[in-house]
Amino acid sequence: MKKPANIHGYCDQRFSAVKDAFAENLESGSDVGASFAVTIDGEYVIDLWGGYSDAAQTTPWEQDTITNVYSTTKVMTALCALILVDRGQLDLDAPVADYWPEFAQAGKDKIIVRWLLSHSAGLSGFNEPLPLEALYDWNGIAQILAHQEPWWEPGTRSGYHMVTFGYLVGELVRRISGKSLGDFFRDEVAIPLEADFHIGLAQEHDAHVAELIPPPPMELPPIEPGSIAGKTLFNPPIIPAYSDRAWRAAEIPSSNGHGNAHSAARVGSVLACGGELDGLRLLSRATIDRAIEEQFNDIDLVMGVPIRWGLGFGLASENLPYLNPRAFYWGGFGGSWLEMDPDARMCFSYVINKLEAGPGDQRMIALRNALFSAIK
Repeated sequence: MKKPANIHGYCDQRFSAVKDAFAENLESGSDVGASFAVTIDGEYVIDLWGGYSDAAQTTPWEQDTITNVYSTTKVMTALCALILVDRGQLDLDAPVADYWPEFAQAGKDKIIVRWLLSHSAGLSGFNEPLPLEALYDWNGIAQILAHQEPWWEPGTRSGYHMVTFGYLVGELVRRISGKSLGDFFRDEVAIPLEADFHIGLAQEHDAHVAELIPPPPMELPPIEPGSIAGKTLFNPPIIPAYSDRAWRAAEIPSSNGHGNAHSAARVGSVLACGGELDGLRLLSRATIDRAIEEQFNDIDLVMGVPIRWGLGFGLASENLPYLNPRAFYWGGFGGSWLEMDPDARMCFSYVINKLEAGPGDQRMIALRNALFSAIK
């Protein structure tokens, strides 16, 4: 039996079908708590939230509820690097070792910056087994990656740098700006945009964090533990959900950003609107155009599916229908999603606490299809 959905927020009348799809996800039990936001020209046309922030369904999901969005965090991390590119402080075609000299070890002296951003540096995981707690030691992880040899010839193939992406890009940001990735994002992006999104969450925000509900066990295709995919996906074991204080406090810029659809869409709107929002310019349109140029279009060595990579983002492809061919996106384990369309000047984000595993999240697809139908 369906439960009535306690939905709050705003939805422009022309997007009523999207609100209906949002309600259906909650009423059917597909979602426990969720938020969904859409901006056009930087203005919210949809900003909805509802359901519950806990598995017991006793605490309502509120307007200020945030949660861990896993790899949707990578959009924020890529944006930080692109800000430095735009300022002329980071050269996409310069060797990484120009900024991080220790990185030149183990034959990595020729790896260039764009290969880090396009998941093609050959450093998609760690050689040695690591406990989860190792990720809380930034300097320790940076040292491991500086010493490690690439797993394939850099710049020739993509392999999703699931966890390492945040440290590799974040170390460049730290070397150039003198700030950690989380601090840089806070000072240069979140605070200026008044976006409630955090990479490294202060304890004062814990009361607003929704409980993550792990997905049910599922049968996965066999993955050889010693393969590139196996070593990337399962070392260290960051899935299923972690939500303790140590995880939240750490800066893991690939995996542990905390926010909601409202705040994620606020940041994404900058990318959808040519780099400027409400008179604040973070990027030039030219830098965004460079970021969404295709770098690789092939079967990803880790994901095992075709992915078109830009610089930090997935690009529109045949695998998922898009309004416009220049749309770009990324999502996180369990179902969170952030998508930008610079031609429609539209951005939308979906953030949930009931995690799903496997490809083709039907909850997000229903929302996306309803949104696109309303716009066409």
